[in-house]
Amino acid sequence: MTIYQQPEFVLFVQHGWNDDYRDLQRLATTLAAQNVKIFVPNLGVLNTWIAIEPLIKRVEQQVLTALQWHPSAVLRVVGHSLGGLIWLDLLQQRSDILRKVESLVFLGSPIGGADLPRILDPFGLLPTIARDLGRNRRLIAEQIAQTVPMLIIAGDSDGGSDGIVTVGATQVTGATHVRLPGVWHNALRDPSIVAPIIRQFWREPMEQTLMNQLVSRLRSVPGMTDAHDRDFRRAKTVMLFRDGTTIRLWKNPVGIDHIFVADVTGVLHFGGFVGWVHTKDLQDCLYNIKIEFNPILQ
Repeated sequence: MTIYQQPEFVLFVQHGWNDDYRDLQRLATTLAAQNVKIFVPNLGVLNTWIAIEPLIKRVEQQVLTALQWHPSAVLRVVGHSLGGLIWLDLLQQRSDILRKVESLVFLGSPIGGADLPRILDPFGLLPTIARDLGRNRRLIAEQIAQTVPMLIIAGDSDGGSDGIVTVGATQVTGATHVRLPGVWHNALRDPSIVAPIIRQFWREPMEQTLMNQLVSRLRSVPGMTDAHDRDFRRAKTVMLFRDGTTIRLWKNPVGIDHIFVADVTGVLHFGGFVGWVHTKDLQDCLYNIKIEFNPILQ
């Protein structure tokens, strides 16, 4: 008699735009132990050019099937690029599935909205997928990150992006962030690059850090927009905290305030800017940060 063995977890790994399942299948196989069930939905390359909603429905159906087969199992999710956006939208729509998710990993997903649609669709011929890729899902992700451990791995092949998605667009307050210099967008599917990082994350749950709190405050400033990393080197330190975290400011030639947050090693974790109309909002936020977190240099 065969005795059913409940899997340790069910692993969903989702490919992104203009891609299929093959590279993500290799990543899933690398990540999975013997007692793990793998699902790598193949959505079809052409389908990823059309619209996100049908892709969400196809993934949803496979998730429901997996949970029917393994009703007591938890889900671990890895999404590359558009694959991560599919899962964010799915979890926003299905709170019952969200309750089954043990962890989320995003590989180069433009959670804050991608500038890629302007490249893909300069004449507005594909309004649906362009709109889907460009939509800001950061609030959705931040709400999920309050209850589900979340890892974000971003490539940085050109000093600010992975060649397709900017580092800033991947960032979410409350998540664990890993930035990989010299790694471009499609290399984030490579098991030799990302699998050790994901395994380490699975072993060590995330913690709410000073960095996360500072970035959360700054992202909440009205009008805050992600800045390009190239301007970070121009910024001057205005606050230094006990753990080595710094807040740095730079005003561009037309008087637009740019703000950056870096860790003790000088690695940038957040960059943004506000227009003139929101300058006072930024100043008020920085004043409150000084009062609450008491930097050793200000």
